Amino acid sequence: MKRMWSPWRSAYIQTFKEPRKKTSKRGGSIFTTALAEENDDKHFIIWRGKYCFLIMNLYPYNSGHLMVVPYKETGRFDALTDVELKEIMATIRRAIAALEQEMRPEGFNIGVNLGRAAGAGVNGHVHFHIVPRWNGDTNFMPTLTDTKVISEDMQTTLLKLRRAFAKTKPKKRPKHG
Repeated sequence: MKRMWSPWRSAYIQTFKEPRKKTSKRGGSIFTTALAEENDDKHFIIWRGKYCFLIMNLYPYNSGHLMVVPYKETGRFDALTDVELKEIMATIRRAIAALEQEMRPEGFNIGVNLGRAAGAGVNGHVHFHIVPRWNGDTNFMPTLTDTKVISEDMQTTLLKLRRAFAKTKPKKRPKHG
């Protein structure tokens, strides 16, 4: 395995002596504020469910980078109920189906960063990332020029994924017997 030495990362990490919580001017997380404005186009909200919603990442790793966010504002995974987690997982599954239909990725990264030390940008409001991936989609642009190349306008992606997500159906529970 080859390693890339990046001493600047340790200097960056040391700047965070106390955990920071990314909040809006109104208070609450940036997700809570986006929901309260009820302007889904402005905030790139694709869908609202009973316990969670689906939103595009404003600073995506790749085109189509989505997040599933519970309405409950908590930084703790164990504060989510089984019912909330069930809808979150079903939403992730539907989002994958919509991304496959519209963007044809060759793989996905799916995960949650719990806490600042784990990379959570909004560490006071748990959220789940869905990042579509294609072979060869990584490059050195971010390393060399602090620039990330996103291949499609976010408004175009929003409309495509909103239509595709609406076409997906929640899976029915199988009957045992």
